[in-house]
Amino acid sequence: MSKQFDVIVIGGGPGGYIAAIRAAQLGFNTACIDEWKNEKGGPAPGGTCTNVGCIPSKALLQSSEHFEHANKHFAEHGITATGVKMDVAKMIARKDAVVKQNNDGILFLFKKNKVSFFHGRGSFVKAVDGGYEIAVKGAADETLVAKQVIVATGSNARALPGAPFDEENILSNDGALRIGGVPKKLAVIGSGVIGLEMGSVWRRLGADVTVLEGLPTFLGAVDEQIAKEAKKAFDKQGLKIELGVKIGEVKSSKKGVSIAYTNAKGEAQTLEADKLIISIGRTANTIGLGAEAVGLKLDERGAIVVDELCKTNLPGVWAVGDVVRGPMLAHKAEEEGVAVAERIAGQHGHVNFNTIPWVIYTSPEIAWVGKTEQQLKAEGVAYKAGTFPFLANGRARALGDTTGMVKFLADAKTDEILGVHMVGPMVSELISEAVVAMEFKASSEDIARICHAHPSLSEATKEAALAVDKRTLNF
Repeated sequence: MSKQFDVIVIGGGPGGYIAAIRAAQLGFNTACIDEWKNEKGGPAPGGTCTNVGCIPSKALLQSSEHFEHANKHFAEHGITATGVKMDVAKMIARKDAVVKQNNDGILFLFKKNKVSFFHGRGSFVKAVDGGYEIAVKGAADETLVAKQVIVATGSNARALPGAPFDEENILSNDGALRIGGVPKKLAVIGSGVIGLEMGSVWRRLGADVTVLEGLPTFLGAVDEQIAKEAKKAFDKQGLKIELGVKIGEVKSSKKGVSIAYTNAKGEAQTLEADKLIISIGRTANTIGLGAEAVGLKLDERGAIVVDELCKTNLPGVWAVGDVVRGPMLAHKAEEEGVAVAERIAGQHGHVNFNTIPWVIYTSPEIAWVGKTEQQLKAEGVAYKAGTFPFLANGRARALGDTTGMVKFLADAKTDEILGVHMVGPMVSELISEAVVAMEFKASSEDIARICHAHPSLSEATKEAALAVDKRTLNF
């Protein structure tokens, strides 16, 4: 006997669980299906983000940053700390506890909002009079039916051809978060978000980290000036980053991993490491979804084809998050999930791709929103730029972290903010002001005229806005 719902969400990651909650808030009888399991086999909703991505990586970054501060920076504050050691097992256990708190929080939110949760793998069976039949394969198999289905099945780590993940020596983001001890030598292929964040964690704990990047430029999606500033900081910290490399054969053995590659000069090199993290992007997770059973259209990469409203080629079937086009970001998935639930209710949910913030949680942090200077030049847009260094910010000096800057890009004629780029302390929090400003079509003058608390890091944002008009007050 099938169970009837108004809306079924397949996937309980940031896009899925948020879509289910919003649909329930709007009065729909809603079900959410998710197959993630915890160590005991119980449900662990939250997707990659909560289980093996955003949340656990931030927990490890925080732990490793505390360790580095105690070892290298406490003395500056007059604090004597000797014999500081890292208990890696305890650090991992804390990370796991943080993850479980988030898993349990989502299950609580489902109960609070009366979302029916099914633990298992959801897949399309066929189209029926009531919409679509969805099978749930789990501890208890179920058959569900709904007129509206939202697919939010996320993404998987992309493997390097010839070097499949074994999560022992050759690691995806999953294995990188479960390393049992500090490796003497750690190799990372790919200098994207995951590579830099995980490389930073283990470097702080004492690993000799080398990052191999195929592209000739560092962080090509980031504003060039900001990327150069970040690279300078990483070099100073001892994070070795080689650009323009071509990866050859990767061999794994009991001793570790051997990576053959050609450097930017065309010279053959071999890198020996205890562990290798591969972070060369992610692929849409549609295997086992049963797309062919109902004729759901996928593109050549296996992602679900959707229009600007997240509608698929099938009536009543929607898709959001990593499984569709656009940036693979948890908060982008959440916004799409809310927008789709509201569209099903006849409302006008909206997602503005140009005001989605990006953050890399290294130290210094990197954050940006809108256009980069390279993009504006390529598009022939006349613009003005203003920058302000944290070196001249009183709060940054007091914190003992003056690396980086804030940069504003504004339209040369209208002064509308076109992009804001930051590298420095806590810029993951500062970027929100820029997002709000751009959503309201603010000018750089608007930010320059707003009173910011003193002393605060946010004053660097105000000063960078002032710099667009060449009238900074503190630099």
